[in-house]
Amino acid sequence: MARHLALIATAALAAVLAVSVAATEIGASDRVGAATQSTLRFDVAENPKKFVFSKEHVDGQGLPAYGNYFVTQGYLYPEGTLNGNDGVKADGSPLFPNKVVGEWTCYGSHVGKGAVTKKGPWVVTTQMFQLGPKFGKTTIVTSGYEIPNQGVNITRAVIGGTGKYATSRGEQHQQLLGFGKTQGVKLRVQIDVR
Repeated sequence: MARHLALIATAALAAVLAVSVAATEIGASDRVGAATQSTLRFDVAENPKKFVFSKEHVDGQGLPAYGNYFVTQGYLYPEGTLNGNDGVKADGSPLFPNKVVGEWTCYGSHVGKGAVTKKGPWVVTTQMFQLGPKFGKTTIVTSGYEIPNQGVNITRAVIGGTGKYATSRGEQHQQLLGFGKTQGVKLRVQIDVR
């Protein structure tokens, strides 16, 4: 009888361990799935009519100086759209309205020598990439430095988002393509999210 009870206890313990191992493997599988990475690529065309900066912390020419706060917005296009194009008309409307895939919002503060910074950190910003027509439904948010050097890659942190990007982390790689005729920045962006 004692031997029979010992076998039953051993079988029960084995069943509990099997369930525990299965639960652990499901959890590990979920974590692996959550780490799946996707890459999004955009060209950003700033609408200079949406660029507004504080009247405080300006230099002798009235340009933003260190600590000056600003906000701006623009259009998201598929990567390669801005090759040789501004992406924005003089009135602030998109140059290619049928190619717009979302809206870009950027806010932050000038660092370095403010607007006249020639190299190194220029501004520290938060950028929001609004994807699709319903505001707030699908977004990616990044934070970090931006630099005034054209064609130089800067890496920023993906800090979250909404919708399918609600728990996203990762990196944004950004290059300044230059300034358009209306003085809006043109950016090429790659966002690796997981």
